[in-house]
Amino acid sequence: MTQLEKAMVMMIDVFDKYASTEGNKNTLTKGEVKSLMEKELPGMLQKAKDKDACDKIMKHLDENGNSELDFKEFIALVAALTIIGHERFGNKPQKK
Repeated sequence: MTQLEKAMVMMIDVFDKYASTEGNKNTLTKGEVKSLMEKELPGMLQKAKDKDACDKIMKHLDENGNSELDFKEFIALVAALTIIGHERFGNKPQKK
């Protein structure tokens, strides 16, 4: 399996891990999103511990307005954070 394929499987596994803790196993509740961000993205989302930050993220990403994030909406979050990370860190010379 390539690195990219492994990364894709890991994203699916992380979504499934957190989506299975409350209610619908195909979506992430606000509590599940907050837990995921605190545990899986502590360096990128230090404000995730702030209740308002999580609310803002949920409101922005929840395209269908059901107060939960489905997999597509979760991937939009991961993609946005990856773009920010690339802009912030991707242009630096790699250490040898």
